[in-house]
Amino acid sequence: MDKFSAYVGLDVHKETIAVAVAFPGREAPVFRGEIRNEPSAIRRLVTKLAPNGELLSFCYEAGPCGYEVYRQLVGMGQDCEVVAPTLIPRRSGDRVKNDRRDARQLARLHRAGELTAVWVPDRDTEAMRDLVRARDDAKQTEKQAKQRLSAFLLRQGRPYPGPTQKWTKTHFHWLDQQSFETSAQQVVFQEYLDSLREAANRVKALEEEMARAWPSWSLAPVVQALMAMRGIRLVNAVTLLAELGDLTRFASPRQLMAYLGLVPSEASSGNRERRGPITKTGNAQARKALVESAWTYRFPPRKSPEIRRREAAAPQAAREIAWKAQRRLCHRFRHLLRQGKSSQVAATAVARDLAGFLWALARETTPQGAQT
Repeated sequence: MDKFSAYVGLDVHKETIAVAVAFPGREAPVFRGEIRNEPSAIRRLVTKLAPNGELLSFCYEAGPCGYEVYRQLVGMGQDCEVVAPTLIPRRSGDRVKNDRRDARQLARLHRAGELTAVWVPDRDTEAMRDLVRARDDAKQTEKQAKQRLSAFLLRQGRPYPGPTQKWTKTHFHWLDQQSFETSAQQVVFQEYLDSLREAANRVKALEEEMARAWPSWSLAPVVQALMAMRGIRLVNAVTLLAELGDLTRFASPRQLMAYLGLVPSEASSGNRERRGPITKTGNAQARKALVESAWTYRFPPRKSPEIRRREAAAPQAAREIAWKAQRRLCHRFRHLLRQGKSSQVAATAVARDLAGFLWALARETTPQGAQT
């Protein structure tokens, strides 16, 4: 016997929600019209569909409207899933799309169990994720400001001549000494320089807020353990956990690697087996952070003073896993380079293996109350 009295597909938009209901069996879903995307309207919908307290199962696509509908429905004691839009089965010849059809399709596929649910973070984890993404946006703005300033100086025949790298104190001191003959160019230069400093200050402020916020987070012990790893400082550790959540929800390291899109794609048929580049599915932010960390393993294994300082606050089990990971991954990076692989391919392969060690660290240190 089906435990749900009905399966409800919701096509959620900013102002409205299209509703379709599929009852157990094989009958076609019924479109029930549209409601306002408001908590009161959602409560009335649940009361109307389940007047005697029946258990319903709702679903809607993940999108810009977030998880508030999910949280309200779950808070009312109903079942709800937020599904991955890219994994919804679609007929190749279907060229008609509207809210009514989308809601009916969601209800039908949800009843058939053919939809893939995404992980929904709790409010604290979502807040950390918002902070991480705001910092990434500010970092992108800073990068664009650097490109604009460098391009302007290059057009004026003033590339940085210093022996040190760009964007250091020495470089900024050189920038402050630049002057131009025309007032217009001087104003343009100063605007570009001020924009860069403002963007850098925003990045710094968000990173400081991140440092203040993470100790009170439920996954703080895992953040501390991850920072024992080479190449994973505070920003990367918080980014990975804010985007992925509790890593122990993955049954195995291979599941985590596949979720991150770090496994090879495949196009095999018959007796021919063909593997291609990585799938790049799943969370791009987490994958980017992991690959950035993987580049540090191109050097021989060693515990720098910085790593020793970070690992001092981690549990003994985390320190052992981190050192084992460093020895293995440094060897693997150099082995792949000796085989003729490009450094980009080697870094991606190391990032895949690094995900497995992060999963092991999470298994050792995730608080019981934070496990899903």
